[in-house]
Amino acid sequence: MRPSLLLYASAFSQLASSFVHPGLLHTAADFTLVASKVAEQTDPWYAGYQKLIANRHAQTSWIPRAVPVVYRGANPNGQNYEKLYNDIAAAYALALRWKVTDDAQYANASAAIIDAWSSTLTMVHGSADRFLASGIYGYQIANVVEILRGYPAWKGFAAAKDMLVKIFYPMSHHFLTNHNDAAIDHYWANWDLCNLNNILAIGVVADNETMFKEAIDYFFNGTGNGAITKTIWHIFPDVEGQDLGQLQESGRDQGHSMFVVGMLGIFAQMASSQGIDLFSCLDDRILAGSEYAAKYNLGFDVPYITYVNSDVRQEGISSAGRGDMRPIWELLYNRYGKIMGKNAKYTKLYAEKVRAAGGGAEGGGGDYGTTSGGYDQLGYGTLMYSV
Repeated sequence: MRPSLLLYASAFSQLASSFVHPGLLHTAADFTLVASKVAEQTDPWYAGYQKLIANRHAQTSWIPRAVPVVYRGANPNGQNYEKLYNDIAAAYALALRWKVTDDAQYANASAAIIDAWSSTLTMVHGSADRFLASGIYGYQIANVVEILRGYPAWKGFAAAKDMLVKIFYPMSHHFLTNHNDAAIDHYWANWDLCNLNNILAIGVVADNETMFKEAIDYFFNGTGNGAITKTIWHIFPDVEGQDLGQLQESGRDQGHSMFVVGMLGIFAQMASSQGIDLFSCLDDRILAGSEYAAKYNLGFDVPYITYVNSDVRQEGISSAGRGDMRPIWELLYNRYGKIMGKNAKYTKLYAEKVRAAGGGAEGGGGDYGTTSGGYDQLGYGTLMYSV
């Protein structure tokens, strides 16, 4: 049996007989901790909460703009997907405010956004970029739905679950199975990873073990660039006391490289909520990738070997987008550096850099630009991942 398959089998030996709810990016224990720290005005949680409530998306006055068809990518109908990613950012921020304060007005406002979309959306369409939309926005909606399922007054859970299962899951499954009829290594790692996150998240929301296992199986054994040994495809051992992992997109640009790191952290975090430890797999391979990206984007040199696939040959690491800000580092640093006690030097430094730039806390959607890249991660890591 291949080592990856052994890891896959080991991972599923950890899966409980039924899913934990809430059990994606956040668990009940997480919310209990955060609510108590905010009530005590203890930093960094309290600073994280101030960052949350200052965001324009986190207000009960937010009005959803649901449409029947979401378009992403060049097409004759034009693009309108900014409506969806802005609404999800609002729904998530409001759901967090509810869990922190136990004030039903925030749950109601969050649920109203999800209800608007579940009663209106019929299709996600556009160019090939529609598969980015299915992955990114599907996993994000699933996280909001997973939080709200614990709100007794909400009657929209079944409709929201159906939207995820009938619209978002089939797109992600189709993409990972067929890759839009392209060569298996044509699409960059982030395309696979966001769709893996979507399938995993919907599996939990829908209590569907088959979907959940589909995502975990692909993470270890997939044929596309989203499989872990293809995403972090080369390891430079023990550089300054920590392995460094060159990313499949390192020679492309740093915005996408950091997006990949963020997607890996999210995937492992959601699996961890169900008792499956992907952070440790393959000798902390996700940490190796995080340290590599963080170190280079902080201005340090990193080793690099030529990357080649059927489309590109990249002789050196790309400096495009070097030093960009993304709300991805708190999750990774707190997990590896604090919970696991690993050497996460550069991941820590980047988390501190993002905190400082945000006035003391990592922000969320809308705090990192107005285009879609600023909404790829749900964020608020200082609030939600500090330990």
